[in-house]
Amino acid sequence: MQKNTLKSGIEISEVGLGCMSLGTDINHAETIVDEAIKQGITYFDTADLYDYGENEKIVGQLLKKYQDQQDIVIGSKVGNHFDKEKQEHFWDPSKEHIMKSIKETLQRLDLEQLDLYMLHGGTIEDNKDETIEAFERLKEQGLIKAYGISSIRPNVIDYYLKNSNIETIMMQFSILDNRPESLLEKIDEHGVKILARGPVSKGLLTHKSNEVLDRKFKDGLLEYNYNDLSDTISQLNKEYDDLSSVTFSYLKSFDALGSIITGASSPEQLAESMQSYNGTLSEDQIKHACSIVKNIEYTNHLQ
Repeated sequence: MQKNTLKSGIEISEVGLGCMSLGTDINHAETIVDEAIKQGITYFDTADLYDYGENEKIVGQLLKKYQDQQDIVIGSKVGNHFDKEKQEHFWDPSKEHIMKSIKETLQRLDLEQLDLYMLHGGTIEDNKDETIEAFERLKEQGLIKAYGISSIRPNVIDYYLKNSNIETIMMQFSILDNRPESLLEKIDEHGVKILARGPVSKGLLTHKSNEVLDRKFKDGLLEYNYNDLSDTISQLNKEYDDLSSVTFSYLKSFDALGSIITGASSPEQLAESMQSYNGTLSEDQIKHACSIVKNIEYTNHLQ
């Protein structure tokens, strides 16, 4: 599989496994992780908040047998105080919380150093300099190799690009939700890589598109009302055999791409996604697909 390199030299597979959907049954989760390794996936994305810490434990345990393969890369996220018993959480991007949380994350993952640590959200009102200071300190201490943010807020992204050494930005990105396009030139200029989450739009860009449309998108999506969305999906289905291949090829066409983060609830689903990833479309086919969908811009969090 194609590998993309971060500024720190970390190489991540162009498809990463979004571990949030692994669930808490470790035996079932193992079948998915094993399939990911078989498919050439080496980047695994988790967060302390997923299943209130349990996801990190499972990811750490399941990847242990592959740790002698030096190319395994694990990313996690921080920024939420959570209470596992009460199933509650609240936002806290403070230096104190980040410095404390990394130790708990490393313990759950059974690691001495985390490859990639990302802020799990963020607003322009946060004390961002304090957050940046925390991540820089963790790098100095050797507890993390690199850091980034997970955000779809242009003003937050702009601040971190200008004032920090982030290496990744995780954002919702697909051929239907193409808002990040307007930010890519700036992101690429800073040598930062995109981790594209939601590439198949909750299943809308799969062979189950019509079923998913009626089940999940009765209120539409972003600037699409239901009828717009139905017409667009119908047109894409008429012209392309595999909508997942369309969105994967679209994302692969950008130089700023680091990894496409795809979740899977079964090894079969993951294998199917990888088949779509490998089905590359031509530049003209991608351009035509882009002409069918709307060109959407961010409208909030601009200043």
